[in-house]
Amino acid sequence: MHKPAFRASAALIALLSASQVAAQQQAAAATGTPPSEATIAAQEAVRTALPPEGTRDGEFARRGFVATLADPLIRNAAGAPVWNLAAYDFAEGPAPASVNPSLWRHMGHLRHHGLFQVSANVWQVRGFDVSNMTVIRGKTGWIVIDPLTSTETAKAAIDLVNAKLGTRPVSAVIYSHSHGDHFGGVRGVVDAGAVASGKVAVIAPAGFMEEATSENVMAGGAMMRRAAYQFGTALAPGPMGQMGSGIGRGLSGGTLSLIPPTDIVAKTGETREVDGVSLEFQMVSGTEAPAEFNVFIKPESTFLAAEIATCSLHNILTPRGAKVRDARAWAHYLDEAALTYAPQSDAVISSHCWPIFGRAAGTAWITAQRDNYRWLHDQTVRRMNRGETMDEIAEALEASPPPGNGTEWSTRGYYGTISHNAKAIYQFYLGWYDAVPANLHRYPPVERATKLVEALGGESRVLALAENAYASGDYRWSSDLLQSLVFAAPGNAAAKAMLAKSYEQQGYQSESAIWRNQFLAAAGELRSGRVDRSAAQSNDMIAALSTQELLDSAATRFAPEKPGPRGITIALDIPDRGEQAMIEITGQAMIGRTGMLPDKPDITIRGPRRAMLALFFVKVPVSTVKAMEGVTIEGDLAGLQALIDAMDPMPHSFDIVTP
Repeated sequence: MHKPAFRASAALIALLSASQVAAQQQAAAATGTPPSEATIAAQEAVRTALPPEGTRDGEFARRGFVATLADPLIRNAAGAPVWNLAAYDFAEGPAPASVNPSLWRHMGHLRHHGLFQVSANVWQVRGFDVSNMTVIRGKTGWIVIDPLTSTETAKAAIDLVNAKLGTRPVSAVIYSHSHGDHFGGVRGVVDAGAVASGKVAVIAPAGFMEEATSENVMAGGAMMRRAAYQFGTALAPGPMGQMGSGIGRGLSGGTLSLIPPTDIVAKTGETREVDGVSLEFQMVSGTEAPAEFNVFIKPESTFLAAEIATCSLHNILTPRGAKVRDARAWAHYLDEAALTYAPQSDAVISSHCWPIFGRAAGTAWITAQRDNYRWLHDQTVRRMNRGETMDEIAEALEASPPPGNGTEWSTRGYYGTISHNAKAIYQFYLGWYDAVPANLHRYPPVERATKLVEALGGESRVLALAENAYASGDYRWSSDLLQSLVFAAPGNAAAKAMLAKSYEQQGYQSESAIWRNQFLAAAGELRSGRVDRSAAQSNDMIAALSTQELLDSAATRFAPEKPGPRGITIALDIPDRGEQAMIEITGQAMIGRTGMLPDKPDITIRGPRRAMLALFFVKVPVSTVKAMEGVTIEGDLAGLQALIDAMDPMPHSFDIVTP
């Protein structure tokens, strides 16, 4: 799972004590709409159609429990809570009508937290973040795989390990892939100086640094805003609120860090002897992450499937936004794992969720997930080549899920969904266009909604149609009608209130935790407005970005329609990075180049890279930057200030369900 590097401030669950969580749950119950009769009936229909419960998941989610923290609150250096282990303690007993019974059962397993033993020398810390930390006992110290999202939760996890298993240094860190919830807590378990001195190895897949830093640079603003919906960061956990993320809890609210790797793995079958432990790697890049590997811990007969196999169907395209992933390659890598590694493994573990124990069980589990992704890919492509559109394919596949979903819980859509993934696979091959010419040049949402509302007979008529759809339990149609009405008439309070109610019913019925989050987040904003949260930037992530990426990112905020200099060049001399670069302002674009300077620059800036960041990203006035220690700016200062004024501020937030 990917957590944006430039992410929203701490998730609400990380900031709430147990009493505050209860208070938030009561508030949600007071302001939210109760489950309707149609929702209650839908939940009962789901409950009766679920696979047999069995004992596997419940047993495996608790097996090997060693201990957890006495104090459920994990705090930062200032004493502020960043994580609450007890936030999901409510998820036990019969499912309330406000939560899909399948999702309730799922969260009942994910709510467990603490240190768990997997094999003689392998443990996992689960529930301390959205992801798991895996710990291997080496000859001299701990080998840590995936040190969580934030330094605070990672430190709490390794402290628990040392307290219960005996204090040892960390001898190596392994990043399974390039998403922040699998490396962000690294400074909580190891000091950068120990890595620099060679005492601690940091192992990662090929392409890790580029992918870890670049995925959110260009679309970071949009991703961060959309991620707030996906993960429900403004929602309190509870039966009327957030129910985790489908492959874990919510997102921790601590400090994201990054230490660059010292050792790169590039091919399947490569091995490393790490602190006396033999490890073999399976490359799976291009699936859940652009840079990713699985790890076979040979002496422990334990296979870490990273994030290509978890307790849920994953996302081929995340709702927060990303590049579309390759479902066919995903299935191929799972097939390789099922044939090569699972039959040798007494335990299959993941960087989310709980383990699967036993060679036959682990092989069957990975095989079921392989078949699920393969079915999704092949049936989407089959229908696509028959001329069906992405919406038609998604509807058809959702109506007739694969037989395995009736017996294997982990192939169900608690995170990704059949509907969303079918559309993603269609987009992977054909893009967004369905070949219907009317869709080549559709009106934008507000203009289209205005025309539709007028064509349907006006605001009152559309509201009445939506109320009828809502009363009949057709919340997809009531939400569709009401969203158009809100876009056409954002001041229509009745439409916004009704749309919030409609979205809530869809959220209650959702098996996917992140679909639920999106519906409920939208309902909250319709009632209370958008809550802007301050952006938290990681110094390590910024330092790791290449200067070319920073220049390209700055160029995406240049507004050529605003007045300012054109046809000029700027020389950038950055001594603390040993770099030189230039910017050329044309009539319509801002072109950045590294490794060169213009022959006759109109403006020359010399100074540390932080000065360039202050100028082009924070939009600090030129006069202020010029006064910074070690900075000189020569040439057309007024022109430079006009350029800065012609750049958009760093993206922060925007409306989604209102125009």
